[in-house]
Amino acid sequence: MFKAIPHYEFKYSVKDPKHHDVHEQQEHRYGNKVKGEYSLHEPDGTIRIVKYEADKENGFNAVVERKGHAIHPQHYKTYKD
Repeated sequence: MFKAIPHYEFKYSVKDPKHHDVHEQQEHRYGNKVKGEYSLHEPDGTIRIVKYEADKENGFNAVVERKGHAIHPQHYKTYKD
């Protein structure tokens, strides 16, 4: 009996500045090996990039990287004398 080797490739991206939603992903698989990457813009202004690989021998492994500097809003209370 012949068994087909699983094989696929996909990618997509979303760039919606109105709702501050910017992310993308790409992945490909050949046999038991999967390799991919995704990135997203975090609310603090940084970009998170995750590169991953998975296979039967090594399991799932990911490397996470952040680019940019986080920006947090300043909140000040005002007091009346």
